[in-house]
Amino acid sequence: MRNSSQLIRSGLIALVTVLSLSAHAAQKEWTMLVFLNGNNNLDSFGTTNLKQMETVGSTGDINVVVQWASEATDTTKRMLIQKSTGGGVSSPVVQSLPRIDMGDYQQLVEFVRWGVANYPAKHYFIDIWNHGGGWHRSANGGMLLKPLDISYDELSGHSITTPQLGIALAEAAKIIGHKVDLYASDACLMAMGEIAFEVADSVEVFAGSEETEPGRGWPYDTFLKRWIKNAKASAVEVGKMLTEEYTQSYIDQHDGDVTYSVFDLSKIDQLVTSVKAMATSIAKLSPSDARTMATAAGRAQGFAYSDYVDFGDFLAQAQATRSNAIPTDVLNNAKSALSNVVIEAKNTSRYSKATGLSLWIPLESYTYSEHSEKYGELKFDKATSWGDAVKNLSSNAR
Repeated sequence: MRNSSQLIRSGLIALVTVLSLSAHAAQKEWTMLVFLNGNNNLDSFGTTNLKQMETVGSTGDINVVVQWASEATDTTKRMLIQKSTGGGVSSPVVQSLPRIDMGDYQQLVEFVRWGVANYPAKHYFIDIWNHGGGWHRSANGGMLLKPLDISYDELSGHSITTPQLGIALAEAAKIIGHKVDLYASDACLMAMGEIAFEVADSVEVFAGSEETEPGRGWPYDTFLKRWIKNAKASAVEVGKMLTEEYTQSYIDQHDGDVTYSVFDLSKIDQLVTSVKAMATSIAKLSPSDARTMATAAGRAQGFAYSDYVDFGDFLAQAQATRSNAIPTDVLNNAKSALSNVVIEAKNTSRYSKATGLSLWIPLESYTYSEHSEKYGELKFDKATSWGDAVKNLSSNAR
């Protein structure tokens, strides 16, 4: 989800083709595919962000292509964003679809298939714009009845779960012919190890926010203005631009506290191996030592969902206990692996302890029990047995 205090932020056959599409479109450096799901209370911010995109528009090197769903209309629009200074969204509607379920991961796949066929590029950036809830739904529901993982469609009641996101991006990589160069979420709480590992076989570079995002999300105008000056930038460089422009926009406007970070998924196996070693140690801790580590987790940087904890700060807090409950080499290996995965992390001052990647660390038995079955379905838990570790921590936390 995006922050509720600021109004925080499925293929069907086309009915109308407004503009003809060239089957032999020239290949550009990049195509950015924005899956903009406004079928919820973020709808007005979708218009705002589209107008920001139109301050720059597509260029000779970069296609900016959007699938825009709005709860205010029965149609879903596919658009090639063009530069415009008019009052409303004026980019050409290349294809008009009936209202579709933006919470259906297969619709994301179909959008990617269409986008790659009609806007070929050397590199692809997939952006999911909507509510996000990390790898699990909110325990209390917040403003939404069930903000499941990402791309909640209020009209259908559906969303894209973390395993479904993994399936969708695997299909996207097959369509593209190589891994997705950059995947990023313009949504809350998505910079999690669990989500990153779910898509790691299909994505080169991953970006997201550990914390909630304010309703207006990314500053598409300043980000695109910077990107078009270096259209041949690598996925890592584009991810860094986004991270820096996003966080700086909130610093400059004194309008919310934010985090954003970029992961090199080619390095994530090392992190997973180190987390597995930690999980083995934690699962075997005595009640007293487990309590000590639970206290360390409770002191670490947390986020809107209290069971999402910054992993780097947890490691620091664990070392600060000087208990040796977790062997020093295990902690040091995890710190080293984390630093290799997180290419860049930027935060406003409220999140000064955040290091870029969060993990699930529930400190209440009922929270563990509520989500443990779903957690066991994730690739991350299957590879690390982290669920066994947090079971011990949650059982012994004060």
